[in-house]
Amino acid sequence: MSRYSVSHSEGRYALGSDDLVLHNKLGITIAEEMDGAELVLLEQLYRAVFEERFPTGKLSFSMIKNWHRIWLGNIYEWAGQIRAVNISKGGFMFAPAAQLPKLVSSFEKNYLKKYTPCDGMDVAHLAEAIAVVHVELILIHPFREGNGRLARLLADVMAVQASRKPLNYKSWGHNKAHYISAIHAGMVMNYSPMTHWVMKALED
Repeated sequence: MSRYSVSHSEGRYALGSDDLVLHNKLGITIAEEMDGAELVLLEQLYRAVFEERFPTGKLSFSMIKNWHRIWLGNIYEWAGQIRAVNISKGGFMFAPAAQLPKLVSSFEKNYLKKYTPCDGMDVAHLAEAIAVVHVELILIHPFREGNGRLARLLADVMAVQASRKPLNYKSWGHNKAHYISAIHAGMVMNYSPMTHWVMKALED
């Protein structure tokens, strides 16, 4: 598939969805139905990662891309591919698509290779490692859809590598404005706010 056609597919919405559902292989046009389909497939991905082939070594971006492909490959043509369109949320513009190859390479070199694997980390070091990796991945937003959920899967894998349970994200949902503020703080490499929320999610 050419880069042009990938970009075109990523930018399209399903006909009849009022621009609420992205163009998909299943012909889904209702947002709630799409949410349900994505959730079922995400649960299957979690089982595959934690029960069938848990990554014990250093994590890589190619692994994250593969997770994305496994999760959404039956729904979107562009699953597992770096996005070719610019995206924003709540007025916040994520990294420009043209810069993604360089940013992804930097993310792997400067963060995944530095902070994983997490075995042997104490909880303070683990919370910092998860916070930094989580913030940097969210700021890049490498995929057209599903970045937040994959970032949480990545955080859970890091926690389990350190012999802890997956994070409890309830406090993040109840304090969404603070969570978003913590992400924004990472733009100036201030990871303390996110470290606080990761520590809370590890302890809950």
